[in-house]
Formats: sequence, C-alpha cells, structure tokens
Amino acid sequence: MALWFVFTLMTAAAIFAVLWPLSRRGGGPGGSDLAVYRDQLDEIARDHAVGRIGEGEAEAAKIEVSRRLIAAADAAQADVADTGTSSIWRRRLAALAGLLLLPVGATALYLALGSPQLPGEPLAARMQAAHRDRSIESLVSQVETHLERNPNDVRGYEVVAPVYLRLGRFAEAVNARRKLLALAGETAERQADLGEALAAAENGVISVEAKAAFERALSLDSNDLKAKFFIGLAAEQDGDRQKAAAIWTGILKGATPGAPWVPMVSEALTRVGGTPPPVAAAPALPPVASAPSPAMPGPSAADVAAAQSMTENDRGEMIRGMVARLADKLKEDGNDLAGWQRLLRAYMVLGERDKAQAAAGDAKKALASDPDKLRQLGDMIKSLGLEG
Repeated sequence: MALWFVFTLMTAAAIFAVLWPLSRRGGGPGGSDLAVYRDQLDEIARDHAVGRIGEGEAEAAKIEVSRRLIAAADAAQADVADTGTSSIWRRRLAALAGLLLLPVGATALYLALGSPQLPGEPLAARMQAAHRDRSIESLVSQVETHLERNPNDVRGYEVVAPVYLRLGRFAEAVNARRKLLALAGETAERQADLGEALAAAENGVISVEAKAAFERALSLDSNDLKAKFFIGLAAEQDGDRQKAAAIWTGILKGATPGAPWVPMVSEALTRVGGTPPPVAAAPALPPVASAPSPAMPGPSAADVAAAQSMTENDRGEMIRGMVARLADKLKEDGNDLAGWQRLLRAYMVLGERDKAQAAAGDAKKALASDPDKLRQLGDMIKSLGLEG
C-alpha cells in the first residue's frame, strides 16, 4: 500500500511539472519590441538635441522608427486576440493530455514491466539476508587474514575450502585443497575434494587432472563414494555410457533407504540408459555432500540444491548455459586445447552432435598453427566418432 502511495505522489509531481508552464501566460515578443522602439525615439531626440544629427536626419529616423512602432503595436494586439481564443484551447488540450496520459501511461508501463502480483518481502527478511551475506564474506575475510599470518594452519584451509566452493570461487577452492594435501598429507577424502574443486573450475567437465585425483582417492579407499560418482561422470563424458552405468549401478546397490544422494545417482544412471536397482537394506554410506549435479557439465556445489528442485527442462537450460559460457571463453582464447576437448565432450554428452562437429571445425582452425595440439585434437575427434 505504501508503494502505491509513493507512486501516486510521483505521478502528481509529474503532472504538476507539466501543467505549471501551461498555466502561465506568455507575453509574446510584441511587448518587448514596443519598448525597444520607444527607446530608439528617445535616443534620436537626444542625439538631435546635442547636435549629433541634423534636423532632416532626425525627422527621417523618427518616421522610420514610428512606422516600426505602429507595426509592432498591431502585432501585439493580434497576439493578445489569438491568446484569448485558439492559444487557450491549445493549452487546455495539452493540459488535459498531460492530466490523463501521465497516470494512465505510468500505470500501464508498470503493469507490463513490473510485478504487482508479488507480495512485498518483509524488511526483517531482507535485512536478515543481507546480514547473512555480509557475515559469510566477513568470516571468509577473517580466515584469509588468519592464513596470511599463519600460512601452515591446516584447520584454516579445511574451513575455507568448502566455503570457496559454495561461493563459486573455484580457483581459490582448488588452491586451498592443494594446500591441505601439502600440509596435512594425502587421504582419499582430500584427493576427492581436490578433484571436485578442479571439476567445478572447469564448468563441471572432468579434466585429466581431476580424473587423476579421483583415481588416486579410489586407490586409497575403494569405497569413496564421491570419487566413484565422478569417475562414472568422467566415463559418461568420454562417451563410455556402459562403464558409467556400471559404476553408478554399483553405488546404488550399496545404498540405504533415505540416502540423500540416491535420487541424484539414479537420475544419472537413467540418463545413460541404465535402470536403477531397488535400494537394499545395508549399512548407511556417507553422502556425497557437495558433489555437483550429475548433469553434464555439472554446476558448482552451491547450485546442487537448486538443481535438485528444478524441472528437467530448467536443469537442461542451466547445463546448456554453462556449456555456452565455455564456448564463449574459447572464442576469446582459441589456443586452449583442453578447453576445446572439454567443449567437444560436453556437446557429445548433451547429444548435440551437430554443435560438436561445428566446434571441432572451429578448434582445428584455432589450433592450426600448433601441429602438436592439432594432432591431439584430431585423435580426440576420431575417438568421439566425429568427422575429421
């Protein structure tokens, strides 16, 4: 209600700004011309009195100025008459148009572009959200300051690394994960976390380095669910849907009812043509808390919760948006072989073979000056079954 009151005041102010000039009478040029000609007559009389001009010249000048004075007086009278008739109607029409069109036009524009049907968000909720955002940034800043003073504090990196991931600061998340491995030693969980951060930094595409991290995690713990899931995703991206299905089927066979990651893995299995097995009773397995959506390429960890509540169409649009950003990046830096490889795999996983073929052609043109990269690209194009 308060918003509409403000809109009403703004409309009234706009109408007043339009009507005020229209309500004022214009004096027209006639009045000023009459004053000028009278001044000229006075000046001629003064010049004649002091002897600057002769009698004949003075009379001639007076006649000419008097003629102009009479003409200006006639014009002023005609302007006054016109102001009393047609000019008044023009002003009235302009005022009426402003009075009607301003509020009607403003209301129509708001209904077309605004969202009057949305309820107002309470101030407390907005303040709380703003405070929460500031609090997160403030905490991250505090941890960063602490790590600058204590660069070997393992606990600090453990705290800030997942926060970086959720904030979309993927490069910093990768650095924090690597620092943890260097300071605290290697574990399956730390290697899987590093692979996750690397995948997020590459728009969800499993790079060679990320895959190596997941494989190392499985060599340390063959039951690490996060590493298993991402290895399956890497197989899907490489076009080996059968291998991906086998990995994800194995994960689901060991799941317990209610495990939060079961729907996500089931969806991935269905996508590659598999059939999710019934969930058997078994000891609970740790959830993959921050694994990205199995859709290719996967979003950041912060997008996972939102992706799970999306429709299939919305999720597909989100994924294609990520692939489009990767394609735009390669238009700026066409010398990135790994980027082209990721883009080709992404298009193939999405079933967009025509786009993959077109991207292959663009990649060959961009890498034409580097024979080694061109050879590696050609090998990949053949492995994907694209035309060379």
